[in-house]
Amino acid sequence: MIILGIDPGFAIVGYGVLEYVNNKFCSISYGVLTTKAETPLAQRLVNIETGICEIINNYKPDAIAVEELFFNKNIKTALSAAHGRGVVMLAAAKSGANVFEYTPLQIKQAVTGYGRADKAQMQQMVKVLLNLKEMPKPDDAADALAAAICHAHTSAMSSLGYGKLTTGWDY
Repeated sequence: MIILGIDPGFAIVGYGVLEYVNNKFCSISYGVLTTKAETPLAQRLVNIETGICEIINNYKPDAIAVEELFFNKNIKTALSAAHGRGVVMLAAAKSGANVFEYTPLQIKQAVTGYGRADKAQMQQMVKVLLNLKEMPKPDDAADALAAAICHAHTSAMSSLGYGKLTTGWDY
């Protein structure tokens, strides 16, 4: 199964593509799409959509795992990120692949075993699980890979009769 993980945003969108077969991971590609602050809002959204569609067309994922947004302080940042997330969700849905959403807590739980893990723990586990020589950089790419790993673990648990694919770790 090819899984595309996406850490949505507006200035930076992280993506990670991995293959998951027989409980083994193989990292295929990861990185970020960026938009410049001086670019008008509408064009930034077009750039995000174009980039996500190119990634989807290049790797033809079976599943797309998108991290849900979590903000508790800066509403302006949250609104900007929500614009980008909306475009990501639309591009993913239009691709025909199955689209799944996971909260940051679900992703951390699936990757590290602890829902309140910090960034360093997450990055270290992504590196270990994917057998990478270095930590994936930037953080947004590591977060996207973590979303893909979360989906792999969740879908594996679901195939054993635990939980539902669309809701993550519900037992």
